Amino acid sequence: MENVDYIIVGDGYASLFFAHQLIKNNKSFVVFSEEKKGASRVSAGIINPVVLKKFTTFWKAQEQIDFLKQTLNEIEKYTGKNYLIDAPIHRIFHDENEQQLWQKKASSEELVNFLDRNFTHLDGVKNDFNSGKVNQSARLDVNGFFTGLLEYFKKREHFINKKFVYSDLNPSDHTYQNFTYKHILFCEGIGVKNNPFFSDISVVPNKGHHIKVKLTQALADDITIKKKHFLFPIDEDMYFYGGTYDREQLHDEIDTSAVEQLTNGLREFYFNDFTIEEVNFGFRPTVKDRRPIIGRHSQYQDMYVFNGLGARGILNGCYFSKSLYDHIENNIPLHEEISLQRFHTK
Repeated sequence: MENVDYIIVGDGYASLFFAHQLIKNNKSFVVFSEEKKGASRVSAGIINPVVLKKFTTFWKAQEQIDFLKQTLNEIEKYTGKNYLIDAPIHRIFHDENEQQLWQKKASSEELVNFLDRNFTHLDGVKNDFNSGKVNQSARLDVNGFFTGLLEYFKKREHFINKKFVYSDLNPSDHTYQNFTYKHILFCEGIGVKNNPFFSDISVVPNKGHHIKVKLTQALADDITIKKKHFLFPIDEDMYFYGGTYDREQLHDEIDTSAVEQLTNGLREFYFNDFTIEEVNFGFRPTVKDRRPIIGRHSQYQDMYVFNGLGARGILNGCYFSKSLYDHIENNIPLHEEISLQRFHTK
């Protein structure tokens, strides 16, 4: 039998950011993954402290931004690359009312560090009322992040490319197949619905599509443009545009209505021709109160879940990975707003 401190099931943002905490603290671990392209792997990688419909922010936004930057600097030390792309979001205004609302919110205490008070006119796209820049926004190099970290895991035999078989787990004896472990953590996203130990947690799938397009006229700057959805360059003439939100059509196929929505949305502000080269979709694990679900199993004290990261998977996964690590290793209580127990005490 091989002894490890942790078994992690899943390979999304929750899994990889928690694994980083283990690397920092010299803990042994293995990650079980089938390497399917889940919601994390096809996400836009947007790092954004502002809700861009209403120009508001969210719980612990500044703390999460700061912690992500620190974490990516730490990851760079062993992967050799920093996956942060300094490409700020520019939100195209629909009318003068939005401009005025932005300026008003930019003076508020909670948004003064996020909303730039100087408007920008963007070349190559329709923005009659200019755009507002979101300070401290950026992107993650999603493909580079997953490729780099998983390659690091594989080289050090932390990665097992196999489906996790729940029936082979004996939580009473802390054994799984040929492993003995101290703790086991499930980071499966929507896959948690098939997990007999946590299938009842309140995670709701939210299907999101994005398209990769070739633009006949490239945009001048490497920025992220927000108009309904996010547009940004992937390489040379290829761009990402997305993603949609859908809690109704949850079949495992491309929705033509979502592709049409994206196509029409892009045409609203990009007037040159473009071709759709690729369509992708994933199922975000969302929670009604928009907080992650983190905690210990009610019966098995060394079994945990880390789920419900939603559309802010990067920020939530990074920031709350340390909260979970400190809870497990140092017995520091989880904040009630993220704890699994909040669903059992109401």
